Amino acid sequence: MRATVTRFVDPAETEPVDPALRPRRLDEYIGQDRVKENMRVYVRAAIQRGDPLDHVLLSGPPGLGKTSLANILAEELGVTMRTAAGPTLERGGDLAAILTSLGEREVLFIDEIHRLNRAVEEILYPAMEDFHLDIVMGSGPGASSVRIPLKRFTLIGATTRSGMLTSPLRARFGIHAALDFYSPAELKQILVRSAERMRLELEDDAANELSSRARGTPRIANRLLRRLRDFAQIEGDGRITLALTRRALERLEVDQRGLDAMDRKILHTIGFRFDGGPVGLSNLAAAIGEEQDTIEEVYEPYLIREGLMQRTPQGRALTSTGAAIVDFRGAGLFGR
Repeated sequence: MRATVTRFVDPAETEPVDPALRPRRLDEYIGQDRVKENMRVYVRAAIQRGDPLDHVLLSGPPGLGKTSLANILAEELGVTMRTAAGPTLERGGDLAAILTSLGEREVLFIDEIHRLNRAVEEILYPAMEDFHLDIVMGSGPGASSVRIPLKRFTLIGATTRSGMLTSPLRARFGIHAALDFYSPAELKQILVRSAERMRLELEDDAANELSSRARGTPRIANRLLRRLRDFAQIEGDGRITLALTRRALERLEVDQRGLDAMDRKILHTIGFRFDGGPVGLSNLAAAIGEEQDTIEEVYEPYLIREGLMQRTPQGRALTSTGAAIVDFRGAGLFGR
């Protein structure tokens, strides 16, 4: 986990969150209505049968509440949840130690499950399917296999890149749930709820303004709300008003579309230096001084989702909407 947030609108940036802001039950979980109602059915059915919940795969962009939903499912099931991150499970023994310690019907949550080591992943197959571990003792001709039974458990995997999961692993999840971006109205509900729990006075117009700039992502909305709390405390009277919200977001360089300084730099660079594109990713990375992977995984998704730029076989290019924002018509984009 990164200790500081370097980009306020990056949903992948994480920081300690007040537990009071996390919903604890499905009734408190705002948004994702289809997923939520289906989960309610699955949980109740599993409880009535006395079975563990089927293994659950939660997919979707970062910051949409996959970890919160996993905690809620464990709470609704009335069981303990153990947590691990895919990249930290480097050896099969690491995973085996966790699996053998799980109690009946307990939940194991693996974040970034698409980043599991392949050798570790293979240990999961019999564990998920038949609730046992196959451990190979020794090596060569004298090697032997030992089968270790496991308590029946539920694996909840979270991924931001479901396409990177192998087919055998994906097939072992009985429940697949894809989380989508939130509407401004849903984000407003989350902000109002968070403000109440933080004992903040958040005016209605300010909540509307903040929800429209939070990029459809609760993590970003709550992060910006915490920063507005600081401005209201030091430079205001404690209330988060529309005027204070606009002034603070300008200081944080978050504009009306939720774009920050780097977003605008990318759009301006494609517009002014490359005549609107297309431009190759390597050239764009060199021009803005950023890594190619960072552009592709961190900055581009929102710009593409908002229809401001597009990926083409020849490279990255501005859309007409992106070009209008950059407003470089004198540079030749509309004149060719």
